Amino acid sequence: MTNLLQTIDLPSQLRELTRPQLNQLASELREFVIDSVSQTGGHLSSNLGTVELAVALHYVFNTPKDSVIWDVGHQSYPHKILTGRRDQMATLRQYGGISGFPKRSESPFDTFGTAHSSTSISAATGMAHATRLRKEERVAIAVIGDSAMTGGMAFEAMNHAGICRDLPLIVILNDNDMSISPAVGALNRYLARLISSPLYEATKNSVGNVLSIVPPLREFAKRLEGHAKGMIVPGTIFEEFGFNYIGPIDGHDLDSLIPTFQNIQKLALAGDGPQFIHVITKKGKGYPLAEADPILYHGPGKFDKKIGIVPSKTTSKKTFTQIFGEWICDMAQVDSRLVAITPAMREGSGLVEFEKRFPNRYFDVGIAEQHAVTFSAGLACEGYKPVLAIYSTFLQRGYDQLIHDVALQDLPVVFALDRAGLVGADGATHAGTFDLAYLRCIPNMIIMTPSDESECRQLLTTAFMQEHPSAVRYPRGSGVGATVDPSLTSLPIGKGVVRRQVSTTAKKRLAVLAFGTLLQPCLEVAEQLDLTVVDMRFVKPIDEELLKALSVDHVGFITIEEGAIQGGAGSACVEFFASQYILLPVLQLGLPDTFIDQGDSHLLLANCGLSAAGIEQSIRDYFSIE
Repeated sequence: MTNLLQTIDLPSQLRELTRPQLNQLASELREFVIDSVSQTGGHLSSNLGTVELAVALHYVFNTPKDSVIWDVGHQSYPHKILTGRRDQMATLRQYGGISGFPKRSESPFDTFGTAHSSTSISAATGMAHATRLRKEERVAIAVIGDSAMTGGMAFEAMNHAGICRDLPLIVILNDNDMSISPAVGALNRYLARLISSPLYEATKNSVGNVLSIVPPLREFAKRLEGHAKGMIVPGTIFEEFGFNYIGPIDGHDLDSLIPTFQNIQKLALAGDGPQFIHVITKKGKGYPLAEADPILYHGPGKFDKKIGIVPSKTTSKKTFTQIFGEWICDMAQVDSRLVAITPAMREGSGLVEFEKRFPNRYFDVGIAEQHAVTFSAGLACEGYKPVLAIYSTFLQRGYDQLIHDVALQDLPVVFALDRAGLVGADGATHAGTFDLAYLRCIPNMIIMTPSDESECRQLLTTAFMQEHPSAVRYPRGSGVGATVDPSLTSLPIGKGVVRRQVSTTAKKRLAVLAFGTLLQPCLEVAEQLDLTVVDMRFVKPIDEELLKALSVDHVGFITIEEGAIQGGAGSACVEFFASQYILLPVLQLGLPDTFIDQGDSHLLLANCGLSAAGIEQSIRDYFSIE
C-alpha cells in the first residue's frame, strides 16, 4: 500500500482520493499523530478523536473558502497535518515552530484563532452573516466539543443564530463525553440520555436488520441510522434554538460522516437555516493506552509510544499546583466553611485529592468561568469561604463578574491563580500575562505574589483569612525547592521583606523590588552588583512604608515581575513614588507589550531580558554601571 498521507499537502489533493482510500488515509493520519506527539509532546487524546472528522470536513467542504473553526483548538492537529503542515509537526509548540492551536497568521486554513473554549459558534455566526451580506456561496462550520458546549457563550451564539432562517451555518457537536476532566452538568446528562435512549436503539436496530438483507439499501440504512434519532426524538434542545438537528452519528465512520456532511452542505447552501450535527467520538481513539486513560494522555510530554507514559521519577521539588492542592486540603480540614470551585480544571488546578476527601464541598461548574466567579460570590454571601482555582488566562473570561459580583460587594472570594506568567509550549493564548494589571485597578482587591513554595502556602492562608476578595498568583511548574512550613501561618497584609541589603561600600545604592518567583535571579544579580533586594509579596496594597524608607538611602529602583509592564506591579511603585514627590529613577522590568509565542519558558524569559544575565545587563545599561 502506498503512503497516502505523504501525498497530501492540501485538502484539494485529499478530495481526489476515492472513498476506500479515505479510510486508509485516516488510519495513516492517526498513526502519524501518535508518532508526532510522542516525539514533541502536546495534546493527544483529543486529536485522536477528531481524525475522521478532519478527513470528512476537508473532503466534503471547499476549505478554506468554507470556514472551519475548531473550538478550543487543542484537537486540530489532524486538521493542521492535512492543510500543509505535516512536515512542520516536528516543531509543534516549540520556539519558532507551529502553534498547538489554530492561528490565523500560520495558515489560511486556520480561519479563526482559538484556544479558549466556547467561541466557535459566535465566530462562525459572524462569518456566516458576512457570507449572506456578500451573497457568496459558502458555509461556516463550527466544530465544538470537549465540553465547550457548557460555556454560556455557545448558547448565546445559538440564541442569535437560530433566528436567522437562511444562515449558512453548520455546528458540529463533537460529543466525546469529556472535557479535560470528565464532563459534568445537566447538558452532559441530556446528551447521554439522547444517545442511550432505548426507543432509539430498538428502532435503529430494527430498521438496520430489515434493510441490511437488501444489499442495494445498505447505504440508505447507514444514512437512515444517522437520522433516526431526529425522527424518533424530535424537538431536541438544539431544535428549540432554531437549528435543524441531525444525529447522533458515529464520528469515526467515514461512510456515515461524508454523506451526512454532503447533505447538510446542500441544506445550508439552499438557505434552509442553521444546521446542527451531533457526532459521537472517542477520546484517544486508536491508541489503547489513551482510550483507557484519556485524561493522562490529554497533554503528555514526550513518551515512547510502545510503552506509553512512564511516571517521572520523584523529585524533591513540588510544583506550585501541588503546594496549592495540599494547602486547600489542610485548610478545609480545619475550616468547614471552605469550598473549592473549578471551571473544569480538576487535574490542572490540583483539586483531585480535595474532591476525594471533601466531595460535598467540591464544585466543578464546567467550562463556564463567568458562572464560576458569580457562583463563588453567591456562596460567599451565605457565609462560606470560596476558593476559586483558576488559571490566570481563564479568569480574564470572568472579568465583569469579578468586578461587579465579587469586588463591588467586597465578598471574601479567594482566587488561586495558577499558570501566572509565561507557560511555555501553550503560548500566548494561555500565558498569565495580564492579571496584575487587570486586578490592580479593582477596588477592595488584595493581590499577592509569592516568591517560593513556602511563601505560596503562607499567602494562600493569608488570603483565606481575609474578609475581602483576594488573589494569589503563582507560576506553572516548580520553584526553587524551598522547605515548606506545614503550618497554616498567615503573613502581615501589605508588607514586604528585605532579602538582601546593599553594602556600605556600594558604588550605587540601588534596590530591586521583586514581585513573585523572579526574586531568585534577582538575588543572583544582587551578589554581582551589590544591590538591595526586596521580596515585595504584595502588589496591592503595596508596602508604602518600606518604599518610603528605601527611598531615603537608595538612589534608584528596579521593579521586576513576570507580567505585563503596563499597569503592573512596577507601575504601582512608580505611581506611589510620584504621589510622594519621590524623584528617583525607576527601571521597570517585566513582559513587553507584545503577545509572546510558544517555546521553552527559560528561553522566553531570557528573550524578555528576565534571566539573571538579562536582568544584570539591563541594570548596568540603565544605571551606567561598568
